[in-house]
Amino acid sequence: MRDIKWRIIFALFLIIVSLLLYMLDYLKFGDPQHILDRLLQDFAFLLIQVLLVTLILEWLLSYMEKRNRLKKLNMVIGTFFTAVGTKLLTYISDLDPELEKIRSSLVVRGDWSEQEFSSISENLKGYSYGIDMEKLDLECLFDLLQKERDFFIRLVENPILLEHESFTDLLLSVSHLSEELASRSCLIGLPAADLTHIQGDIKRVYRYLVNEWLDYMLYLKRDYPYLFSLAMRTNPFDQTASPIVNGKDPHFCQNLEDFNHL
Repeated sequence: MRDIKWRIIFALFLIIVSLLLYMLDYLKFGDPQHILDRLLQDFAFLLIQVLLVTLILEWLLSYMEKRNRLKKLNMVIGTFFTAVGTKLLTYISDLDPELEKIRSSLVVRGDWSEQEFSSISENLKGYSYGIDMEKLDLECLFDLLQKERDFFIRLVENPILLEHESFTDLLLSVSHLSEELASRSCLIGLPAADLTHIQGDIKRVYRYLVNEWLDYMLYLKRDYPYLFSLAMRTNPFDQTASPIVNGKDPHFCQNLEDFNHL
């Protein structure tokens, strides 16, 4: 209320000062026509000022703010994959009986263009994301999720994630899977119907993980080449991946040279 009162007083002050200045102009020159012409000119320019401030400048500030929010958001996503996302993706993808069909497509290279990333994402829309339940160790998966339970909760509570619907869906699906496993007193000897239900939850997490990981790799390649370099060398789909730089991949070496110039 006090803030509104201050604004009203300030607006009245500006109006009074403006009227006094116009009165001073009249007393000095005694030409009301001149004052009217100046007033019309000022009003015409005022419209241009409104255009510049409310449209162009406001758009520019909004764009810069959006970029800053996106940067913070991707920092959160990067923290997720560093802490648990990559490990979880590695574990779940190893349960995929048809992984070889998409493995080569997900071995990201340093010379990929944005079009190639988009093409891979489009092709993955029809993939089944299968899970071989006979290879699955539910207790091992549960332990992996429980270790990061508090971390997941903090991520879900982060308000900045509300602007990233797909990553929020990933976190919710992971949290739901963790709750499903935690609600069972024993994870051994579950009936077939219950295993099928859990399989569906894991497939949901798997699908979200792959798509978010691919988007994150594109972001790193575009904005943080040195982080992208390590992400390529720890790619969960690359069976030859190693964090050690050995210089055997010509595409990687060329890409690394480009990184060193940044």
